[in-house]
Amino acid sequence: MQIPYKNIFDVLRTNRFIVLATVGCAALVCIVAIVMTIKMHKASQNNAFVVSDQGDVIPLKVVHQRENFRVEALSHLELFHRYFYNINANSYKKQIEKALWLGNNSVSDLFRQKQSEGVYNRLLQYSLVQHVINIQSDIAIESEPYQFKTITTFQINRGSITDTYELISTGNLIHVDRNFPHNPHGLLITDYFENTLRKLEDYEMSHNK
Repeated sequence: MQIPYKNIFDVLRTNRFIVLATVGCAALVCIVAIVMTIKMHKASQNNAFVVSDQGDVIPLKVVHQRENFRVEALSHLELFHRYFYNINANSYKKQIEKALWLGNNSVSDLFRQKQSEGVYNRLLQYSLVQHVINIQSDIAIESEPYQFKTITTFQINRGSITDTYELISTGNLIHVDRNFPHNPHGLLITDYFENTLRKLEDYEMSHNK
């Protein structure tokens, strides 16, 4: 009876190949895992974090995104209030048209209300110049819609007489598609409302000191 040595050697050779392949794969997996761990560690070191007022840990990247949004939102509000309130007899139609691109029907309803009250007729009749001198807005950017409050200071020039007013308005901001050049920030004012308007009697005196 002949012993099948050749078959045994083939089996051993196959087993050796399987063992080496298994060890090689295991080593490769370990190397990849180590490399990925090192990369993740370096990435975590490169990311900074801040703590919010509520104690939440927020990646600095998110904070930067919020700050960038705040800048755009304040710029949008500044643009709207200058378009809507910085007007005169020659420019008010173009200014209002630009402002209407930045707000929804709450803005157009306010425009029609002012029309019916004769605001723009008086602007034409007496050649009034309404000049915005300061806009200050506060906005809550935690969640959409973003609530805002704006204080607009403007002057109305009636020839030799200049009156100064302070308007407080509120509303919300929502995201929409950017529309160049009509709405470059991709934001829309909703629920816009003029809360209070008061004449600043001592404004000229305080700024002339």
